[in-house]
Amino acid sequence: MFFKLLIAACALIGVAGAACAADISGAGATFPFPIYAKWGDTYKKETGNGLNYESIGSAAGIKEIRAKTVTFGATDAPLTAEELEKDGLAQWPMVIGGIVIVVNIPGVKPGDLVLDGQTVSDIYLGKIIKWNDPTIKKLNPKVDLPDLAITVIHRADGSGTTFNFTNYLSKASPEWKSKIGEATIVDWPLGIGVQGNHGVADNLATTLGAIGYVEFAYAVQNKLSYASMINKAGRTVAPTMESFQAAAANADWAEAPGFSLILSDQPGDKSWPMTAATYILMYKKPVNVPASNDALQFFKWAYENGDKMAKELDYILMPSTVVGMVEKMWASDIEQR
Repeated sequence: MFFKLLIAACALIGVAGAACAADISGAGATFPFPIYAKWGDTYKKETGNGLNYESIGSAAGIKEIRAKTVTFGATDAPLTAEELEKDGLAQWPMVIGGIVIVVNIPGVKPGDLVLDGQTVSDIYLGKIIKWNDPTIKKLNPKVDLPDLAITVIHRADGSGTTFNFTNYLSKASPEWKSKIGEATIVDWPLGIGVQGNHGVADNLATTLGAIGYVEFAYAVQNKLSYASMINKAGRTVAPTMESFQAAAANADWAEAPGFSLILSDQPGDKSWPMTAATYILMYKKPVNVPASNDALQFFKWAYENGDKMAKELDYILMPSTVVGMVEKMWASDIEQR
């Protein structure tokens, strides 16, 4: 009964003191979940205000913010300036990370296998069906590849990770672009569909011969073997902070309406080809202004204090110049009291 009275009192006075603090509600992309969870735990300890983030996929996160059931949505597939204007939403990037190809091949350790975009496309199109296929062997002359069937694993939910992955394949393979294309949900030619980055990681770990794609932190946390990639410059690169930063270096955020940028297949000898940013969506005119203010305070705190935690999970925090542009946008576009 006491808690019901407290909630009622908080609603009546319309303020968020320590006793009335409520968790910040958000939903969406699974790509940034590891870092949002880490930030949320630390922020709770420092401020008493928690983060309730549902890792349900980018498409679902966009649906939730449009339905106004959460204070913020999260997506790895940025909305266009026209979509943002139509929905009355503000959008900005929080972190940059890398999508990696993960495999379950006996004896193959992280980084041992080398792939390129065309080969990955052919695997997902069903044109390459065994790990000892001559195309893969040519890329990996020193790797002992077994006569083992390839099991393709992909996302079944509306996924920003899928959007960025298929965007890259569309750039690497004309056949992929014409037959499948890029989207948060595509008509996969074959494979096992699962929910979330975590679903791909869990299924791959228990499926011999499997291939999948996940955000790098999921590969590391689940001790999965990931492939090195041949990038646009023809160089073999590993997924590292350096290669993610190299890909992000060409990003011109100032000229991107709504901060909407795709970072896949960037030029440069050191660039990781499947680099991606993840975005926050919030209403310019919030239904609940105090809740919106709390969320903005959390994101401001994350920009100022989250760099070390981000690096520990192999994410890149946005450069200070971009943070300055984002905070200027907050002040001009999002209603605050």
